Amino acid sequence: MHLLLMLCPNTKFLTPPWQAVDTYAFPPRNAAERSGIRSDALLIIRDGRILYERYTAPTTAQTAHLTWSVSKSVLATVLGVAQGEGRFQLQDPAARFYPPLQAHPNVRLADLLHWASGLAWQEDYEYAPLKSSVVAMLYTRGRNDMAAYTAARPAAQPPGQQFLYSSGDSNVLAAALRGMLDASAYAGYPWQALFTPLGIDSAVWERDGTGTFVGSSYLYLSARDLARIGLLMQREGRWGDRQLLPASWVAFNRTLFSQAQPVPGEANPGGHWWLNQPLAGAARPWPDAPTDTYAALGHWGQALYVLPALGLVVVRYADDRDGSYSHNELLKRILAALAKEGA
Repeated sequence: MHLLLMLCPNTKFLTPPWQAVDTYAFPPRNAAERSGIRSDALLIIRDGRILYERYTAPTTAQTAHLTWSVSKSVLATVLGVAQGEGRFQLQDPAARFYPPLQAHPNVRLADLLHWASGLAWQEDYEYAPLKSSVVAMLYTRGRNDMAAYTAARPAAQPPGQQFLYSSGDSNVLAAALRGMLDASAYAGYPWQALFTPLGIDSAVWERDGTGTFVGSSYLYLSARDLARIGLLMQREGRWGDRQLLPASWVAFNRTLFSQAQPVPGEANPGGHWWLNQPLAGAARPWPDAPTDTYAALGHWGQALYVLPALGLVVVRYADDRDGSYSHNELLKRILAALAKEGA
């Protein structure tokens, strides 16, 4: 199934509601300071039809853009296909598929998908690089075997008890997927399971020194190809006449993991996706977006938003380097534009 493509509107001819979206997403760039909102791409799709599409050079519609941690949610989608094939159950111990995790035998696949392995982890990049687990995993002593680096971390608390965002958990999942498959099948599995059925042809997914996909960080996709994954999720896992993902898996992705602390403006964890559902006693993270909104989110402003009740999928690629960008503000302006145009 292909998207019904409508070419990008020339910004000169945008109607005022869409001009408000454009003005927010694409302000003049401060190249010297690399500050402010710095969108590389914005793609808005309603019911499979492109309503808005704009890119900042050198990014184009054909560019396979680094998705950073959006990779985690795509990994979860690949795992959903594997789960539908009967390769694992959520309550399975992860060590069954990734033996180096045997030192932590009670960590389940569901715990890893909730970023709740209980393994000690520090996710900061810029603000605490010398203490950062993720910097060590991606760039220094852990880079050759990222899952093994994570599995060797000490336990900080029992698994499944508390959300602690960890790119290491995601890379253990990528290694566990390898253990579910025949050795010869792993390298092509994301394409066989997900990308090829969706018509995705831009995907590049880097692997570490052992050949395991860097499921936390290093998937590259064009904006339109990432949108296809959003459309699959919006359609409850169905693509054309094929139920590619079990609907129960999509429901798991969209179920709030309540063992987390609310952070104002930040989405809450689901099954390796991010949710606009509020935690107990807290406000909705993005108050101007529907509660059922969920997203795949990545470093420096990468985002795939799905608003299922509205049939809406939004992809944003970016190079944000400060805290200027607001998920809520962009979604608010998009929803206002749709309302004013009666879409």
